[in-house]
Amino acid sequence: MRMRRPAAALAAALTLTLAAAACSSSGGKGNGSGPASGTPQRGGTVTQAWIGATPNFIFPYAPATNTDGYNTNLSQPMWPPLAFAGDGAQSAVNPQESLYSSLTFSNGNKTVTMVLKDWKWSDDAPITSRDFTFVYNLLKANYQNWINYIPGTFPSDVTSVSTPDTHTAVMTLNQPTSPEFFASVLNNVQLMPQHAWDKESVGGPIGNYDQTAGGAKAVYDFLQKEGSQISTFTTNPLWKVVDGPWKLSDFNSDGSLYGYVPNKNYSGSAKPYLAKVENQSFTTDTSELDALRSGGSVQVAPLPLNDVAQAGQLRAQGYSTVPLPVPGVAGMEPNFYNAQVGAVFRQLYIRQAMEDLINRQQIVQKVYNGYADPGNGPVPVLAFPNWTSPLEKSGGPYPYSPSSAISLLKAHGWKVVPGGVSTCQSPGAGPSQCGAGIAAGQQLQFQLAYSSGRATTDEQNAAIQSSEEQAGIKLNLKPTPFNTLAGTTGVCTAKSHSQNCGWQIVEFGYNPYLLYPADTGNFATGGPSNLGGYSDPQADSLINATLQGSSTQTFFSYEDYVARQLPWLWLPLRENLVVYKSSLGGFAPTNPFSEDLDFEVWHFNK
Repeated sequence: MRMRRPAAALAAALTLTLAAAACSSSGGKGNGSGPASGTPQRGGTVTQAWIGATPNFIFPYAPATNTDGYNTNLSQPMWPPLAFAGDGAQSAVNPQESLYSSLTFSNGNKTVTMVLKDWKWSDDAPITSRDFTFVYNLLKANYQNWINYIPGTFPSDVTSVSTPDTHTAVMTLNQPTSPEFFASVLNNVQLMPQHAWDKESVGGPIGNYDQTAGGAKAVYDFLQKEGSQISTFTTNPLWKVVDGPWKLSDFNSDGSLYGYVPNKNYSGSAKPYLAKVENQSFTTDTSELDALRSGGSVQVAPLPLNDVAQAGQLRAQGYSTVPLPVPGVAGMEPNFYNAQVGAVFRQLYIRQAMEDLINRQQIVQKVYNGYADPGNGPVPVLAFPNWTSPLEKSGGPYPYSPSSAISLLKAHGWKVVPGGVSTCQSPGAGPSQCGAGIAAGQQLQFQLAYSSGRATTDEQNAAIQSSEEQAGIKLNLKPTPFNTLAGTTGVCTAKSHSQNCGWQIVEFGYNPYLLYPADTGNFATGGPSNLGGYSDPQADSLINATLQGSSTQTFFSYEDYVARQLPWLWLPLRENLVVYKSSLGGFAPTNPFSEDLDFEVWHFNK
């Protein structure tokens, strides 16, 4: 929307202040000057670029049907999360940018006391605990229509909220929580101004409508409707009341270009230096690289990893580069309930054979020029070394082995045709047969739909397509623009199918993690990002254990089980190789959780 440290056993009552959560904090977001030296100056404009999707929703709580993750990028500079992820280069809560000063856990980690900072909204109204209860009331009545809801967690695990004073909120939970996980959940929770947004219509008065279930639904519906009106993003009075360091200044009709100006009443200490930041989308790697080469139109952008050789030329033009591990998980997601091939994907040995045929090490070196996590399982080694199990660090349960893949298929009744299409010869549910629901003659042929726009993604999937052919597994590639792919890929389960369940395998690039890299809906039954409908009671039990406690052994048990069960086919996770003008200070070290959102610390130097 997301830890590095190993977790010891937690005491029954634990105070988690932000300073402690930061864990050897660097003392502020950014907290580095990069190559630039001199005295920071106020003013100037920076344009940062990205490739692919564009935001289309401004209200912080996008509906469950809106799967465009770029909407978080749009809203967070204006309404930062309660727990701001990333402290300089640390994968930790940022004490400077977060909106609370402390979290105290008691009653066996079932009671959480949060103290908000004495900050103000941009209209000079104070931020109070009433703003938090406003958020809680709206989400409690509408969490099923919130894209970032993690089943069984906030707000559905909160049985009551009390506010003993204007800056304190006390939450009682229905089960123990891991303090690290709860802080991570608060990274999804953005405060909203009750005094300005608690209304049911454009012309209606401000009230306390959120305090009834019906009123909370009406207010939430109203705000979501207003949040989808692109033409009024910069003019609607609702969106002018912010608590973050930035206000939206411009937004074009398709979201491919939008900008921010400073919120002059921002309460935090990291007040913006720049006069404006523009965000520009490019449809392809080539067009973005051309903009960088032009030397003036773009100051910050990810360098396409297939163009790493261009880094020397860009440095000669006054740019610097910094690699940035991505805190997320990459993979191809099989549809376990696709009408044609769902029964095939439900066979673990099929997924094992397909993973055996993915040469992840070769992809890291040849496609990503070494700038990628190996993708050995659900937790990236580079971004979360302290939460990566020995199994993953050693290469994962499925090293590249075409011979293993072929043996698996033959042992389960398939006629393997290298270079062609393998077919089921022994239908049935026996140990040497193809598996339940698989008919004689079933082909190992699937469509892989993936997010287009990056040459490296094209190269990766072409390499996988070629490698899978060694065991007669045919992948038909379908590159699709991100927004189109997201809009046509529904969540599919055994009990329900959306109208968008015709897809067979989908690959979006990666899903981000919170500060604590436990499953947040990718693999749990009914999870919001569990598109293919993977469901395993043992996986659910292990996932739940990581959310209630945070010992390394508990976490590794979950991690290794999921790595072996392959709810996704694991893929390398590219790093971002970020290019920025050498005259731009405050850029490095870069926040791994929001490299494109921390621009209040950027500055030009005198």
